[in-house]
Amino acid sequence: MSRASRYWFYGLPGLPLAALGLPLYIYLPTFYAEQLGIGLGAVGIALLIARVSDVLTDPLIGMLSDWLPIPSRRKWLMALATPLLILAIWALFIPPEGAGFWWLFSWSLLVYLAWSLLTLPYTAWGAELSGDYDQRSTITASRESFVLIGTLVAAGLPLAMGIGSDAPGEALAVLAQFLAILLPVTVLLCILKVPESNRRSNPIGFQAGLTLLKQNSLFIRLLFAYFMNGIANGLPATLFLLFVSYVLVLPEQFGLLLSAYFVSGLIGLPLGIKLAQRFNKHRVWGISMLWAAVIFAWVPILGAGDFVPFLIICILSGLSLGIDMALPASIQADVIDLDSAKGGGQRSGFFFGLWGMATKLSLALAVGIAFPLLAILGFDTETAPAYNNLLALSVLYGLLPIPFKLLAAWTIWSFPLDRQQHQAIQKQLN
Repeated sequence: MSRASRYWFYGLPGLPLAALGLPLYIYLPTFYAEQLGIGLGAVGIALLIARVSDVLTDPLIGMLSDWLPIPSRRKWLMALATPLLILAIWALFIPPEGAGFWWLFSWSLLVYLAWSLLTLPYTAWGAELSGDYDQRSTITASRESFVLIGTLVAAGLPLAMGIGSDAPGEALAVLAQFLAILLPVTVLLCILKVPESNRRSNPIGFQAGLTLLKQNSLFIRLLFAYFMNGIANGLPATLFLLFVSYVLVLPEQFGLLLSAYFVSGLIGLPLGIKLAQRFNKHRVWGISMLWAAVIFAWVPILGAGDFVPFLIICILSGLSLGIDMALPASIQADVIDLDSAKGGGQRSGFFFGLWGMATKLSLALAVGIAFPLLAILGFDTETAPAYNNLLALSVLYGLLPIPFKLLAAWTIWSFPLDRQQHQAIQKQLN
């Protein structure tokens, strides 16, 4: 099988995993808050606590996938996690009558746990498929392309079945059935068609590894930039449905606007990879974040019926989306090589466990910041929001993410691990 075909099969599970991500952050909070009557503040608290409780499991699962003394250890963990994740999705997306705060909290915990058990070995495996600086961007681009396609499917499938944004419960039920079929199929194809790396060195002990990690300033710097950018991305993702419904008053255009954003991300991804092959990955990522910040600054001037201006904002800001998804993970793989060269052994799982921890915490903070702030500012979906409430929603959606983006871009702009330095590290490893 050609290398390109292997990368294609490797990227396949990204499709259902993305189709899970979109309803979790867009449909689910609104469904439990409005249709099940839990309330915005309670939903924000439940999801925040569930995410924070899940934080410690990521590095532990990552270490487990590094240390398991069996062949194809990452594949076995993925196979174990898949049926567990399907069970949890079904319970969370299709809750029984009377499901409340504790149902949301407990099943969210299990979804996050199973998701970690699947995605952490999966992303660590991708970092080990190649040691080449540019080839790694191609691998992550393959995975994230399927992620974008999966997000488009998640956004478009309910729309194609005649389910509008005013029926998030029906959308969740359809997506639960879709995931129950597609997730095991794609994971199985990936496991059967893609080999794990033959180069394996056992990680050093936990205490020694922690000391080495603390000395890895490049990883800490990268993780901080990724975390800040995660908050910036999580805020508009959480508030997108509310913004379209109450500020633009265009709930029927929700699917089209969201699709435009992700199609634009799919178009921008190969352009970003080409630029990263000509220049350095960290600089291209920094420019991408600055671009998104400039585009989003125009959001608060929009009002009811401004479909075309917001569509343009979705398309232009979407161009940075694929770059945002692919390049940080590619840079992370290079940083792991630096750790291995300094004696850490092969512990990609542990590093991506910390990466996953930052991802979850940033998204949890986005939900935990956005919904409670809306409640404090008096925004209520059960009554017609006043002008000040709509302005608060616009500012939280469009302006609040910008300082986080700027801080992330400033942190990564002069990142010292470039193509030349990485080649020197690879020579040392080989």
